[in-house]
Amino acid sequence: MQPIIEFEHFGFQYDAQAEPTLTDINLKIYPGERVLIAGPSGSGKSTLASCVNGLIPFSYSGSCSGRLTVAGVDAPHSSIFELSKHVGTVLQDTDGQFIGLTVGEDIAFALENQCMPQEQMHKTVERVAKLVSVEDLLSHEPHALSGGQKQRVSLAGVMVDQVQVLVFDEPLANLDPATGKQAIELIDQVQKETGAAVLIIEHRLEDVLWRSVDRIVLMDEGRILADQTPAQLLCSPLLAKAGIREPLYLTAAKYAGLTIRPEMRPDHQDTLTLSKEEKAQVRRWFSEPLPQSKAPAGEPLLEVRDLTFGYDPGKTSLENISFTLNKGEMVSIVGRNGAGKSTLSKLICGFETPRFGSILLEGRDLAGDTIKERAVSIGYVMQNPNQMISQSMIFDEVALGLRTRKLPEEEVTRRVHEALRICGLYPFRSWPVSALSFGQKKRVTIASVLVMQPQVLILDEPTAGQDFRHYTDIMEFLRQLNQQGYTVIMVTHDMHLMLEYTPRALVFSQGHLIADLAPARLLCDEQLVKQAALKETSLYSLATQCGIEDADGFVQHFIDYDREVRG
Repeated sequence: MQPIIEFEHFGFQYDAQAEPTLTDINLKIYPGERVLIAGPSGSGKSTLASCVNGLIPFSYSGSCSGRLTVAGVDAPHSSIFELSKHVGTVLQDTDGQFIGLTVGEDIAFALENQCMPQEQMHKTVERVAKLVSVEDLLSHEPHALSGGQKQRVSLAGVMVDQVQVLVFDEPLANLDPATGKQAIELIDQVQKETGAAVLIIEHRLEDVLWRSVDRIVLMDEGRILADQTPAQLLCSPLLAKAGIREPLYLTAAKYAGLTIRPEMRPDHQDTLTLSKEEKAQVRRWFSEPLPQSKAPAGEPLLEVRDLTFGYDPGKTSLENISFTLNKGEMVSIVGRNGAGKSTLSKLICGFETPRFGSILLEGRDLAGDTIKERAVSIGYVMQNPNQMISQSMIFDEVALGLRTRKLPEEEVTRRVHEALRICGLYPFRSWPVSALSFGQKKRVTIASVLVMQPQVLILDEPTAGQDFRHYTDIMEFLRQLNQQGYTVIMVTHDMHLMLEYTPRALVFSQGHLIADLAPARLLCDEQLVKQAALKETSLYSLATQCGIEDADGFVQHFIDYDREVRG
């Protein structure tokens, strides 16, 4: 069988960079294969995908070496139009992919270019829209949708074409856990129906492995480190060396002293095979006591009382929301896309005005404060970094708020450099923002808020698009801020983040606050998990497999042990 994609000693260097981003790539992908491309931020995996779909070198200029063929086409010397006949792509930044004024028009864009009859076009659009659950959004404007809805619309736009290669660049980045599972299931279903080769670029290894992939190509520093089956790679130390997080159930098994072997079928939690002695070993590990430390409860800081809000008359996005956050708390806000999580953040920051209810900071009602006045005490990092960035250079973007407050330039430089180091961006301090990836832009926006040292810090999906190393750097810094007395609120779909860093979770569903509890309890509650479109942690499944009845306790034991191990 001839490969559908073949790299032969391929290299690529952007015109704006001094060093190649890809070096000596040798890779063959065959029709019908499902391949996961994994690696830390800046490893070259998205650049690799851009070479396949023609964005390189036709949109992002640079020089190629070696050879790349896609469906028999000499890709670097072809055109985007020619490659689009063979390759469909869902970009990481979905806003950059929309063309139509409505969802229906956007999905139909490729069909219109093919001059498909209108009756057939409408049927195709409706069929695909139902597959990704956006059939009720066909008249909506794409840019007005939530992050998860945008992802599904982009996926629908790709599915209408009969292409031989499907490329998904971080398809889970903006999806709630349940929708992420559905997206992986949908990709799996589409691949089976079309027989197309599928390339998935993604940090979240465990989530992608919800369905089978044939191979994992691991990249770092522009080179291929490994090209192996999932079982082979999961049993090797290469993931850890590259800074990619392995599935949590495997980490827990290793903490218990087990050696992961290919014959254990470690690809999925439901296929993992443990002997009686290995299960007993996990139970013994769980029974080992760990030192317990409980932070004293702080004084009430942020109070939300009977908050009700709606964007449209007669409809409510949030209804009768009440809770209190204490000084020094670190809290996750979780729930399905469209549940009202980001809306709550906007209300707290003053971007929107509630219909009823009140928001108090240290007992003072914020109703009369302007956005600027609230920003002194409340910092907000948006989900989409492109909506926050206004400067062309990275240093200037992070320094903007400090300069607006007329701080001495020496102090500005010191604080900007400190924030850039924390966010892993110091080497890029003199770069233009346009040269960064989506994940790197995300870190720029976090840095631009961190330098302001607000009393309350609200982050909307702070780890979206981040590899495990940068995820850890950012979250450890946020934890240090929290230990110094800052109150940190994170709107997140990342169940790992919620488990590891926040002792408390506020759970939203359809505009209502349905639970306020510890994350370990939440992810072991099947009813709440389903209602809030979350995903049970694989630690819960491992506990059940090993005959541990106290699943909540097992999950908490893992969190505490992991914290001890990682310092």
